[in-house]
Amino acid sequence: MSVEVKLGATCLQDGACQFRVWAPSADRVDVHIVAPDERFERLQRDRHGYHHGVLEGVRPGTRYFYRLDGTDRPDPASRYQAEGVHGPSEVVDPNGYNWQDAGWRGVARKDLVIYELHVGTFTDAGTFDTVIPHLDDLVDLGITAVELLPVNAFPGSWNWGYDGVLPFAVQASYGGPDALRRLVDACHQRGLAVLMDIVYNHLGPEGNYLGEFGPYFTNQHLTPWGTALNYDGNHSDHVREYFIQNGLYWLSEYHLDGFRLDAIHAIYDQTAKPFLEEWTTAVRKRGEELGIDPVIIAESMMNDPKVILPPALGGFGMDAEWNDDFHHALHVLLTGELDGYYADYSGISDLAKAYRQGYVYTGQYMGYRGRRHGRPASNIEPWQLLAYTQTHDQVGNHGGCARLSQLTGIDGLKLAAAAVLLSPFTPMLFMGEEYGETNPWWYFVDHGDPDLLDAVRAGRRNEFAGFNWDGEMSDPASEETFLQSKLQHHLKGAVEHAALFDWHRQLLTLRKDVPSLGTGSFEQQEVFVYQPEKLMIVHRWAHGDAVVFALAFGDDDVTIDAPLPAGHWQKLLESTGAGTELPDCVQSDGNIQVTFGRQSCVLYQSVTKET
Repeated sequence: MSVEVKLGATCLQDGACQFRVWAPSADRVDVHIVAPDERFERLQRDRHGYHHGVLEGVRPGTRYFYRLDGTDRPDPASRYQAEGVHGPSEVVDPNGYNWQDAGWRGVARKDLVIYELHVGTFTDAGTFDTVIPHLDDLVDLGITAVELLPVNAFPGSWNWGYDGVLPFAVQASYGGPDALRRLVDACHQRGLAVLMDIVYNHLGPEGNYLGEFGPYFTNQHLTPWGTALNYDGNHSDHVREYFIQNGLYWLSEYHLDGFRLDAIHAIYDQTAKPFLEEWTTAVRKRGEELGIDPVIIAESMMNDPKVILPPALGGFGMDAEWNDDFHHALHVLLTGELDGYYADYSGISDLAKAYRQGYVYTGQYMGYRGRRHGRPASNIEPWQLLAYTQTHDQVGNHGGCARLSQLTGIDGLKLAAAAVLLSPFTPMLFMGEEYGETNPWWYFVDHGDPDLLDAVRAGRRNEFAGFNWDGEMSDPASEETFLQSKLQHHLKGAVEHAALFDWHRQLLTLRKDVPSLGTGSFEQQEVFVYQPEKLMIVHRWAHGDAVVFALAFGDDDVTIDAPLPAGHWQKLLESTGAGTELPDCVQSDGNIQVTFGRQSCVLYQSVTKET
């Protein structure tokens, strides 16, 4: 449905403010202004249950509640909760910020190198402003887009972000609205796009008052977090409008370059025109109006290309999606873990399958799920799938919340980086992995209800009962758990950590400069697998250029007759592991005997360019 009037508090001229809220469950809604001076103003109700009105003498900084039939509640479309999710909402004027990013038009999709960043643990202070001094390091590394984990208002001072309850409000402990604008502005001035992680599958349990306003939730569907948001039941048009306006708001008022949508497989919708298609269409239209082309990336466990196919082909029209199959196959190779969902992955053959066709599971039976899973990734390009070795989920939901640096050595970390950054997929790094951060990244919350905290602890234990991970998980409610999860940027100066950072930088430089290492097609590559040796050799070509690289995951050196197209080849990069160094130049007649060191990678480029 079309969006015409903004929800929430919208500043008008001459100190007036328009208020609009969908509250069909309330017969009467008043704006209860609590500061700077207290007063009440009744809103008018229309036939759809929207309450609206224009109030004079309401300026930015004014704090207010909506009083629903005598009960005060924050605005569901609040822009800022300076006193927390239970406190009054604050009027924010987006026009009060002086943007410096005129002319910015974003980053081309095929140039995306994404860096997943949690504001609260990225620096000691955990604010938007303290992220800015580190942006030059990201540019130097080769990052082109920063993806912020959810920054909308959550209870307390620390949280992963996935317990947010006010989708429009910028978290106060991170610095609030203008601090977020400063961060986005600073990114754009350095050539970095900014993507926002947004959560449309559930709201957190504390401070979640939406259900008191109207039928935002439905008992027709259940999610892992409880009742589902109402995208297909009675009155769902207005629930859809609420979240569509949310997407348009982030684009318009914060100059974002796009979004990552959390766990869309947990968005339940049986309508003929799915909400996700409607939301994507509206966001693209707003992008056209703003002169930008917003990137839309989904987290989906469905292994279904409909997520990224255009609506004309029955899809949602999004740009790209996370590919956990790639991660799981790579993780098994590097760690040998076969617990839980890792039990369905065999290692090198599955990694090769991911390289060849995107998904590993395309309709086969999965023991972990107890059913068949996925379908072939038809009619899509490799760049539409994200490749990664670590994410907030895969680290934070691992036993001990250990990063890959705690599960493998420097050779394994270099090999993992090569597997991602030499792939034809869009690469994503989780903050700190570029230098081998050693601190865990725990799951942490700051709820105020002791019973809720006990439920969170029990839920975490039950969720990972199927994994044979050693050790105890840290208490998610402890401030120490949160503090232990912060990055140690000083490690970048240590020899081994600096070498790993430089390795990532070299790989990203080659990915940018070597034509055949950019995002290509599935057809412009050959993948050779040596199962017992845990070795994979990839030949990629594009734009008259060709490369061959080997990824050796075995624990011993291995000598094979390797396929190498006839011609002269120049070595560009090598991580020798414990093996012998390979020659700088190789002349091949189509095959060559070569010895690869354990846990090593080598990359050659054709001197005679291919056509």
